[in-house]
Amino acid sequence: MIVVAGEALIDLVPQGPGALADLKPALGGGPYNTALALGRLGSRTAFCSRTSSDAFGEALLDGLRQAGVDVSAVQRGAEPTTLAVATIDTNGSAAYSFYVEGTADRLFTAPVELPSGTRAVSFGTCSLVLEPGASAYEELMRTAAAQGVFTVLDPNIRAGLIPDADAYRARFKSWLPSVSLLKLSEEDALWLGGTPREWLAAGPSAVVITQGGDGLTVFTRDGAVHSVPGEKVDVVDTIGAGDTVNAALLHGLSARDALSPTALGGLRADGWTRLLRFAARAAAITCSRAGAEPPYAAELGEL
Repeated sequence: MIVVAGEALIDLVPQGPGALADLKPALGGGPYNTALALGRLGSRTAFCSRTSSDAFGEALLDGLRQAGVDVSAVQRGAEPTTLAVATIDTNGSAAYSFYVEGTADRLFTAPVELPSGTRAVSFGTCSLVLEPGASAYEELMRTAAAQGVFTVLDPNIRAGLIPDADAYRARFKSWLPSVSLLKLSEEDALWLGGTPREWLAAGPSAVVITQGGDGLTVFTRDGAVHSVPGEKVDVVDTIGAGDTVNAALLHGLSARDALSPTALGGLRADGWTRLLRFAARAAAITCSRAGAEPPYAAELGEL
């Protein structure tokens, strides 16, 4: 079982460029997209979150169920669903404004235990920023790591939600001893400061950095660096691309029985190259579609 912990929300996706483009509601949230993508790839997946009992909340859970994701660990509340309003530039890149005050996902509480058979837990995005839920997700991360569970962190920075950048950067560093695999974009890396080598020294066994259309690079604790180019595709938008990479990495590592820091450290150049290429293919398919629509296993071919 791979557990994805974090927010589920509704993306209001513009149907064209510019601030006044028509908006279409779509299921979203970084962790939600990761869980959906894992389900579509065929990994046994559970979602750990808190969602509204409103119509949007029901639609979010229905989307996960249709992908085969276990939602029995999802907490519910009467508060409204978080909304994220996207704007798309001429290159298909998305920027977001969030409506988060008094929403259901902020009131997440850490569960007493993880679902049976949990081998990995993935964290990231708004859920690690917005209190009081952020502290509960942080508690879950530290507890899972202490129990020997493989942990993945994708900070997926949304700077507009972070009131104190320096405090968040310090908090990010405090998470690293509890992280097995750190994945982040070039933009996130620049915003956070530091280098892959500094982050590796603090805890993770590997750091994967996404570079948009230029591909992906992994840095490992033994000093190795492996890169693959991006897959060429006509980009509609980039919504959910990084989340799809998270899912592809987790799915691929699970298929290789490498969901442990020791096994991760044992991956060699060929293993990393094949894994990163798989993730690049998956992300490219997501970019070729409007909104966060990650691929199914049958669309990707051999892992």
